[in-house]
Formats: sequence, structure tokens, C-alpha cells
Amino acid sequence: MTTLLEKISDLNDLVLQGKVMEAFEKYYHEDVVMQENEESPTVGKSANRKREEEFLASLEEFRGAKPLKVTVGEGISMVEWLYDFTHREWGERNYTQVSVQEWQDGQIIREKFYYKN
Repeated sequence: MTTLLEKISDLNDLVLQGKVMEAFEKYYHEDVVMQENEESPTVGKSANRKREEEFLASLEEFRGAKPLKVTVGEGISMVEWLYDFTHREWGERNYTQVSVQEWQDGQIIREKFYYKN
């Protein structure tokens, strides 16, 4: 049986290889709820798939991403990421973000992103 640490490590590796949507399809639950800071959450895999695809399509330059810290607990994981990219609407971004994932049935059922706006 794959541990939660192995799953989040594989997910992170897929992201680093540029396989963001492959990671999404493999590790996100059909009923996933994703939320940016205190914004309204996006509910369901199809709505979140569209949100992810729109974000990726808006990237003008992707200079890098790096997981700085990974923590795993009972049914929960947290990753501190360093991101460096240029977005069509937001401009140049270089920041850290903490992603908190709640797991159910081996997939992420809820994910919240914390970062400075």
C-alpha cells in the first residue's frame, strides 16, 4: 500500500516534470474542493480541471517551482512551494505558497492554498 508521503512526493514530482494535469487526474477526487486563500472555493473535479487549465494557459513564462518543505499527518499533507513565473494578467510572480491537502480514499478531497496576495 502506498503511503501518503509517497503519494504527495509522486504528485510533486509530476508537477516538477511539467505533468500538472496528469498529477491532477491521478490524485484529485471527483468531489474535490479547492480554495485560494479566503476566496470562494471551487467545487468538483471538472470545475477545478477547467480552473487549472486556464491557469496553465495564462502562463507566459515558467521559470521554476520547488517544494521547500513537505509535511504529512493523518489524512493530511502540506507542501511549501516556491514559484517563479510570469502570468498574462498578474505579471511577474516569485513567491512561496503553502498548499494543504486533505485526503480521502487515496485522493485529495480538499486543497487550500495560502499565499500573500
